[in-house]
Amino acid sequence: MFGIVRPCRHRLGERLGAEWTAHLCGLCLALRGDHGQFARLVTNYDGLLVSVLTEAQAQQGGRAGGLRRTAGPCPLRGMRTASVALGEGPRLAAAVSLVLASAKVRDHVADGDGLLTRRPVALAARRVADNWSRAGARTGAGVGFDTAVLLDAVDRQTGLEALAGPGTPILAVTEPTETATAAAFAHTAVLAGRPGNAAPLAEAGRLFGRLAHLLDAVEDRAADAAAGAWNPLTATGTPLVEARRLADDAVHGIRLALSEVEFGDGRLAHRLLVHELGRSVDRAFGTESCGHAPEGAFGPPHAPQAPYDPNRPGDPYTGGGEPPRPSGRGFWAGCAVAVGLCCTCKVCCADEFEGPWSGKKRSGWCNCDCCCDGCDCCDCSCCDC
Repeated sequence: MFGIVRPCRHRLGERLGAEWTAHLCGLCLALRGDHGQFARLVTNYDGLLVSVLTEAQAQQGGRAGGLRRTAGPCPLRGMRTASVALGEGPRLAAAVSLVLASAKVRDHVADGDGLLTRRPVALAARRVADNWSRAGARTGAGVGFDTAVLLDAVDRQTGLEALAGPGTPILAVTEPTETATAAAFAHTAVLAGRPGNAAPLAEAGRLFGRLAHLLDAVEDRAADAAAGAWNPLTATGTPLVEARRLADDAVHGIRLALSEVEFGDGRLAHRLLVHELGRSVDRAFGTESCGHAPEGAFGPPHAPQAPYDPNRPGDPYTGGGEPPRPSGRGFWAGCAVAVGLCCTCKVCCADEFEGPWSGKKRSGWCNCDCCCDGCDCCDCSCCDC
């Protein structure tokens, strides 16, 4: 699984943690139910946000929200049953996830990662990507969402990357991703029967797409440099300080946009898209810290939250010192590792495991180092808790 919003189960608490798991498992089972077991590989944390947003806006008892069923034992849950989300939200999330995964596979093929340098393997990967694109379109049509906007964004992304060079604004490169996520977020308002929410949700989605693109570029920067792969920050000459400023601005903009959305119960959406997004930025830039510290404790808004020292080896904003050891696996090797993680329950129960594709360290769903034990400030639905 992949995505920038990877919440700590301890920070979510029991109730929100159960809701988050319900949406994650609902997305996974929606993929399996419509497209078979193999499609479950595209389950990702960011895709389930549209499921969360759909249910958060729904009126109590509405057609889009609050639908649950008990799912059978699963290795990812330690062979436990669970209540999982049903309805149009998980199906929209499945459509988005399929198209995102299709784009990711095409990107790996274009970069010639691992075994994808071999023509037969690359052809097979392209066929998988095409199948996922068509599957996403079918599922999207079932909930009234035209995935053509997502596919168009993928196509335009390739063209923009080919033209990008030093001096190209980084936001010109992130625009297709912003457009795609804006459309997906806005459609949750349609499913929930709250058309007035479409505009602020489109804005939140646009900024979320920008943030996802930026953080992915930051996390992959060292590995891309070592492999000679294309990276938007390197290609456009965008310094990490500027990337951090744009990321912080996006988090702030998402918070403001969500304050204009009318929710039925927005606590989980608020937790994920306000609190956890800030943590995602800190994690990507190597400045992870407790999000419940007093405002200003880690510097003024939109400033780098790590001390800037150009003479310090390994400073995250200068690139000094020895770069991190590049890691990462090709698409098929990552699939094999993902199957192993699922069968051994490491994703759920291990203290730490390596991401199947990125090779980066991840915390198990039921384990984390949380400095805020006992904090329940997010049981509110406001933005000033």
